[in-house]
Amino acid sequence: MTKDPQAKRKPENCAFVIFGVTGDLTHRLVMPSLYNLAAEHLLPEKFCVVGVARKGQSDDELRESLMKGLRQFATRPIDDDIARKLLECVTFVEADPKDPPSFDRLREHLDSLECAQDTGGNRLFYLATPPAAFAPTARELGRTGMTKENGAWRRLIIEKPFGTDLESARALNAELLNIMDEHQIYRIDHYLGKETVQNILVLRFANGMFEPIWNRNHIDHIQITVEEKLGVGHRGGFYDATGALRDMVPNHLFQLMSLVAMEPPARFDAHSVRSEKAEVLTSIQRPTEEEALKSSVRAQYLAGRIGDDEITDYRKTEDVKPGSTTETFVALKLMIDNWRWAGVPFYLRTGKALGHKRTEVAIKFKQAPLSMFSGTTVDRLSQNFLTIGIAPTETIELQFNAKIPGPSITIDGVEMKFKYGDYFQADPSTGYETLIYDCMIGDNILFQRADGVEAGWQAVQPFLDAWKNAGTNGIETYEAGSDGPACADELLRRDGRSWRKFS
Repeated sequence: MTKDPQAKRKPENCAFVIFGVTGDLTHRLVMPSLYNLAAEHLLPEKFCVVGVARKGQSDDELRESLMKGLRQFATRPIDDDIARKLLECVTFVEADPKDPPSFDRLREHLDSLECAQDTGGNRLFYLATPPAAFAPTARELGRTGMTKENGAWRRLIIEKPFGTDLESARALNAELLNIMDEHQIYRIDHYLGKETVQNILVLRFANGMFEPIWNRNHIDHIQITVEEKLGVGHRGGFYDATGALRDMVPNHLFQLMSLVAMEPPARFDAHSVRSEKAEVLTSIQRPTEEEALKSSVRAQYLAGRIGDDEITDYRKTEDVKPGSTTETFVALKLMIDNWRWAGVPFYLRTGKALGHKRTEVAIKFKQAPLSMFSGTTVDRLSQNFLTIGIAPTETIELQFNAKIPGPSITIDGVEMKFKYGDYFQADPSTGYETLIYDCMIGDNILFQRADGVEAGWQAVQPFLDAWKNAGTNGIETYEAGSDGPACADELLRRDGRSWRKFS
């Protein structure tokens, strides 16, 4: 979380309404984030939480459940006084979009609570629900007038995924924008709450040494990697209907890609930054079906071992169809059609049940000429990479060449590594604190806009269509706990390149 004095100001008084309050997301991330904000004195002076779920319970039962979740998932030691004060403001309402009168009762509860707590009518609705409930919940909020701004702000946070393809994303955006204005909608991507991700903008635009070489003249290619050790687990039904591409690429990986590739915004505000990010995604080349198959790899994991855990074949996972064509690994080669990036490939990969857990952006600079070293023993140079590590550790690493001490000219690659944890004292966080805080103060710079969401789906739609037409043809396999399918290496090798090795 930022330590800038301007960011320390408290948000305006408000009510925080959580749909899906009994779910895993609320217990693991939302409530621990609210607790961390409370510990940093960054919650409003007058603040209340309304938990909403389809199954009824008492206020005390909900508070007890949330306290249990805090003790289990908190990122820092729990101060009982802070936790108690936070949970005292929690109340519960049973409501279901399929039961319209229940939303009328929710509106009455909010009206009464706001008068009693003097929250000023500001409302933040958080949809910590399955995606199928997004539109029905928003419709009921609109019907009852709970999203209408009459001197007080009303905002809606929506979790990913924002649709399952271009058509569904457009339909969801159209429905939401029929109920609320764009400035009220906060499409959240927790990757953008990570400090290292936000620092991509600072690294690029606050350092005069980088921006002049951040283009096709000096950069050979860019790699974006998001690897997970976990398999599908007990989410077989959900994952089999989603897959690695839908689950990760249009949101997480494209958010990283757009921050790396965007043009400098005219000013550092939400409209300018989000416009430049959307422009990057709009500029991604749309491949033909043949090109999409050649520029992509999809694979499923087979049985293997990761640490002490035995992983079964993806197709044998509970609720996964026996002949499933859903990918658990995807690698893509993308090109951006603009002046800065013409001819520079972006290689993206993500997958489950892999040997490493890591998220990084690696910028590979062009090779220096060897001509000046003719007549010496130097016959190669190490690759020049600028690597932004996001997980498991937050780092910025520069790899360059240096002379080995001695009488002859012998060169080897060396590294300079900056670790955030070594330089800055920061309490552990979930990554949601910054996003929730920004929503409360009305700063949507880290949230996706409708055009950016649709541009992302437009970029991946050719791959979805090509894979659907190909059926089972082209699906590769890899052993759980490995580095992924060998054909992912071939995607770069045929261009004379290779994935950066993880040290």
